[in-house]
Amino acid sequence: MQHKFIIHPDYKSVETEVQKTIAHFDDYHEILGDAERNVIKIVEIEGEKYTIKSFKVPNFINQVVYRFFRKSKAERSYSYANKLLELGIKTPFPLAYDLYTTFCLFKKSYYISKLVDCDLTYRELTTDFDIPDHESILRAFTRFTYMLHKNGVNFLDHSPGNTLVKRKKEEYEFYLVDLNRMKFGEMDFDTRIKNFAKLTIHESMVQVMSNEYAKCTGEDEKEIFDLMWKYTEEFQDKYYRKRRIKRKIFFWKKKYQEIS
Repeated sequence: MQHKFIIHPDYKSVETEVQKTIAHFDDYHEILGDAERNVIKIVEIEGEKYTIKSFKVPNFINQVVYRFFRKSKAERSYSYANKLLELGIKTPFPLAYDLYTTFCLFKKSYYISKLVDCDLTYRELTTDFDIPDHESILRAFTRFTYMLHKNGVNFLDHSPGNTLVKRKKEEYEFYLVDLNRMKFGEMDFDTRIKNFAKLTIHESMVQVMSNEYAKCTGEDEKEIFDLMWKYTEEFQDKYYRKRRIKRKIFFWKKKYQEIS
């Protein structure tokens, strides 16, 4: 098994400790999130808390792809985090990544970053409308998204669980997580508005975001809302259609196994 370990230049002093922590990943029990595909654990290294994200081993085809043709999710997360920080966009500090490969296949990978103690994520805005500063956070988040677009950051996984929110007196700080899918470059109007499609099913939230985005850009609010709501509905239709297909596949697979 071949091994590639990269640590941020400012943290070379803890390199050995970080590698030991990754090697004992299975011994840690504090899990962050639902651990459905990838497992994120909270660890402590020399008095500071970090998260280690263990990515699921990809299917055979992607093992070949990640081995020879495409950077791994862990490496992209580390690279994109550093790029965001250079642009003044907050994300948990990227400490290191660790890759394991054979001669022709990609296997395990880990991404390590500092733990951010947040107050909530964007997801809570979609489920709890009684949050006292709900609209203030939503408008500040929209301004944050505008800043991403202004800096040419197309966060392809701009979805409810991937933005952490910290309250700072009368202001808010937003941290992007789950960074492995991003594009960088100038974004046209259509691409920018489509970037909001995965965030909520609630028309009232889309109305607030389109209003605030119009204030940021000087573009027509009605045009923004109409397009934003169109892409939101299209994404929801596609999402639930996929879920129905998966349920049918799972049902017949389970039935076949029972017969066998």
